[in-house]
Amino acid sequence: MDIRLEAIGHDYGRTEVLRDITLDIPSGRIVCLVGPSGCGKSTLLRLIGGLERPARGRVLMLGEPPADCLNPLTFVFQDFALLPWRTVRGNVALVLEDHRLPPGRMEAVISDVLARTRLSDFAGALPRQLSGGMKQRVAIARALAVNPAVMLMDEPLSALDAQTRELLMDDLVALWTRTPFTAVYVTHNLAEAVRLGHRVAVLSRRPGRIREVVEIDRPLGERGYADADLERIQKHLWGLMRDEARAADEELVDG
Repeated sequence: MDIRLEAIGHDYGRTEVLRDITLDIPSGRIVCLVGPSGCGKSTLLRLIGGLERPARGRVLMLGEPPADCLNPLTFVFQDFALLPWRTVRGNVALVLEDHRLPPGRMEAVISDVLARTRLSDFAGALPRQLSGGMKQRVAIARALAVNPAVMLMDEPLSALDAQTRELLMDDLVALWTRTPFTAVYVTHNLAEAVRLGHRVAVLSRRPGRIREVVEIDRPLGERGYADADLERIQKHLWGLMRDEARAADEELVDG
């Protein structure tokens, strides 16, 4: 299932947050959204996910979701959003409980996503027993359990230290390589964007508009840590953002 954004605009009161956003999110690709603080990246994600309705324009879902899709759109948040009294398995099971799956099918789905996220040995652990990286893997496993058409990922690695973030990026690449999924991925981290994104949309400062969409053709599994081509793309992205990021930072401080 593809997503097309057509001339999306949105306001909060008198503040125009987004203006004329037109963007395609192709099936089986990760599209990253980057831009200065306050440019409307997370707002755009909420509009795509249906948590808010755009003031202008429209979000189109094109094609059919996978045959075994239980939720066409699902979110992965920065703060994990795990229930502390439920085990790893219980947190993953939560999103399946209203779908009335046969018990055997439900257990098969849970076992599969725990294996894919390398959490099988921790199925009985509580969130308080897990590291930040493992908590986010539980959140990703929970999202995968409903076999979504599109995952909406709102800075999923920003709460993690640098080492854990690198490990989680490796995990996401491995997950996508094994079973390609569609995702819209919001991040402030340009290294994440060039490592994970097939397409990177650069938003301007508020009101957020698309300044440029950068395509990255290199397969995810072939993107190294010291890749000259990726470093060049990252510098290009920062060149698009630098002056506006400084202006946005000064605007926030003045406010």
